[in-house]
Amino acid sequence: MTFSWTQHRFSGGALALDVANSVILRFDAERRIDRYADPAAMRDFATAANRFSAEKEQFGTLEPVAPENRDAFLDLREAADRHFRAGVLGASTGEDLADLLDAASTIIRRHPAKTARTPLDAATARSALMLAAFNEPERLKICPNCQWLFLDRSRNRSRTWCDMTVCGNRAKANRHYQRQRKDFVA
Repeated sequence: MTFSWTQHRFSGGALALDVANSVILRFDAERRIDRYADPAAMRDFATAANRFSAEKEQFGTLEPVAPENRDAFLDLREAADRHFRAGVLGASTGEDLADLLDAASTIIRRHPAKTARTPLDAATARSALMLAAFNEPERLKICPNCQWLFLDRSRNRSRTWCDMTVCGNRAKANRHYQRQRKDFVA
């Protein structure tokens, strides 16, 4: 199956969230899709992040994850998803935070200095640490349509969907369909 990294795939508002969101339908075992299962897709993600990531200016040009760092990067992705999702749901534990810090520190030890060209795993670790220290945790949300994590940067903190043009439109179209169906049946 061909797949491309579009701007919608970077609607999390932070690189760590965009990486966590690379697992589609995370909680549906039968339909779950890990976009990083193909190493080429992970490489292409770094290229797309240079164009679309909300934090692209902060980390310099992103380079793909080195093959020998792939497992540590995937551990970081899963730890970030668990920690931030639990935080939104009000179920955060010290263990989730410890796992995130451990995964991030493993990667940062491999890439201690910030350079003009930053490996994706190092930038993601730094993004996760910045997000863990974020002083407005109520801005971190879960999209009710796709279950992706995202930062609500709207002025009044009222953003509901990860991306209005995708999930917002789907939700509105579904409500319209249900109303039309109800009127037809009645």
